[in-house]
Amino acid sequence: MTTPSPESEAIRLLLVEDDEPLRTMLADQLEARDYDVHSVADGRAAIGAVGATPFDVIILDRMLPFVDGVDVLRWLREQEVKTPVILLTALGRLPERVEGLEAGADDYVVKPFEIDELHARIRAVLRRRTAANADSATVTAGDITVSVARHRVTRAGKPVEMHKTEIKLLAELVREAGTVLTRPLLLERVWGYDFVPTTNIVDAHIRRLRQRLEATGLPDPIVTVRGVGYMFRS
Repeated sequence: MTTPSPESEAIRLLLVEDDEPLRTMLADQLEARDYDVHSVADGRAAIGAVGATPFDVIILDRMLPFVDGVDVLRWLREQEVKTPVILLTALGRLPERVEGLEAGADDYVVKPFEIDELHARIRAVLRRRTAANADSATVTAGDITVSVARHRVTRAGKPVEMHKTEIKLLAELVREAGTVLTRPLLLERVWGYDFVPTTNIVDAHIRRLRQRLEATGLPDPIVTVRGVGYMFRS
């Protein structure tokens, strides 16, 4: 299943919550944020829904009738369902959080919570899943091929030694060859930051990346767009 970005097509969301007023309120508020919401009231219905329809993200209450939320989660992972799951619970103690995460939850939200927090958590797990999918791909532009998963970079068919973060940075540039990538965008994609740190972390890594690529004896393929960011020239 291809994970849509939160800004593109409607995200298909399964909401599993046995508290009817809360379920209705959450469904209404998530739909107002353009999610395509399917809601059910118990663990057995959740299992049936997942078996019938692909979802992009699942919001799963921990304590449910018929089948407990953690047992639903374990079943999903045993069936190799990789859909991101956010657990909702009134149990905020560390052992309960650990149990849920070890069962395969991608995140954990303790009741009561604000809808804006849940929305932010959904966006975060979708970004992480998109990044993981991107990391598994091999990308090529010009004479450079990058595989983040294999920790491998080649230029003109010859291997180039790089650190992990440099490989991830190069992969983003190569994947978007011909497009200017801003520093904030690179910070989010490579480092997972949704804020701009006080250090010049992007510029420092670009400098080292250029040194490694120029050491091959071939021209620097990275273009600096002053005041904006960087572009890979294929």
